[in-house]
This record gives sequence, structure tokens and C-alpha cells, in this order.
Amino acid sequence: MPLALIGLALAWGVMLLFGAMEFDRGLLLFAYAGERPDLARMARWATELGGWTVLVPATAFGFGMLLVRREWKAAALLVAVTASGRLLVWLQKDWTARVRPDAQGHLVPVESLAFPSGHAANATIVWLCLALLLTRSARSRAYAVWAAVWLALAVGVSRVLLGVHWPSDVIGGWAFGLFWTLLLLRLSGHPLGEGTPRAAAHSFSEGDPT
Repeated sequence: MPLALIGLALAWGVMLLFGAMEFDRGLLLFAYAGERPDLARMARWATELGGWTVLVPATAFGFGMLLVRREWKAAALLVAVTASGRLLVWLQKDWTARVRPDAQGHLVPVESLAFPSGHAANATIVWLCLALLLTRSARSRAYAVWAAVWLALAVGVSRVLLGVHWPSDVIGGWAFGLFWTLLLLRLSGHPLGEGTPRAAAHSFSEGDPT
């Protein structure tokens, strides 16, 4: 776990130091969906999965479920991780002060600064927290983690397709979101090792019924 956290921190730093340059610009121009209306429409739908109109109700639902199950520590942890993560994203934006790309035009309205992508970071934090805290068995947790990862990936990619973030902003957002979630859950004593996709593969190898 310490090595993974160090790796995520390094990835965040590299994206900060070397982002918004020519390679980043080339990836953005290649992915931009401005001339592909169907792809842009799909990206607009996907990006909502990382916005507050979806993440706040999802967090509230997860919080309520944990309260019903009398899992007080997990409920408090869900709120602490998601709220502190959101705050830190905003502080990073103000500190780094990276300007968003605008050469091709934004396909959705944006107001804040660029680095890291708030949609990518917050989607990673919320969906991963829900996957790890709401599930009880190793197998269901593994599936939930895979779903959370794909949701976060879809949200991050949509921000580049819509022209509102550099690719490095998104990678930085993923790196920070994963770093912060794993760090706080680890410090809280949550059994992170039981929630890996490897658990699902192990279950299938033992011939568990599907």
C-alpha cells in the first residue's frame, strides 16, 4: 500500500509539472468531440456521473444505507472522505491556477480552473468509497470496485472529449482521488485488501456459482 500511494503521488506531480504542453494538446485535439455530435452527446451524459447533481445524492443514499445498517463508523468515513476530497480539489485548483484549454471551445459550461479535474477526482472518490463501504462480501466488493473504476474512467474521458480539461488534468484527478480514498480508508483500518478485483477471479477459480 505505501508504494501504491507513493506512485499515485508521483503521477499527480508529473501531471502537474508536465501537463498543458504540446503532447497534452495533441491528445486533446485528437479526442475532442466537437465535430462528432453523437460522441459529444454521450460525453455529456457520462460527465454528469461526476457532477454534484449525481454525486451528492449518491453519497446521501450511501450514508443513509450505512445508518440503517448501524454502521456508524463507515457512515462517518464516507462523509469525511468525500467532503474533504472535494475541498482539497478546490484548494489544488486555486494553488495550481492552471487555465483550461479553450482552443477548440468548451462543449459544456465551466467556471473553475483546470488542475486537477474535479469531475474525475470526485467521481473516483465517491464511487470507490461507495463500492468499498456498502459491500460486505469480498466477491460483491470486487464487482463494485470494478464498476466504480469504469464509472470514474468514463467521467474523466468525457471531460477531454468535451474540451474542458487537458488529459493531464484528468489523470491528475484520478491519481488524487484514488490516493485520497485509499489513504483515508487505510488509516481508518478498513480492510482494503478484501475489495480487489483479484478476489473475484479467485472466487471463479474455486467454482463458485454465478
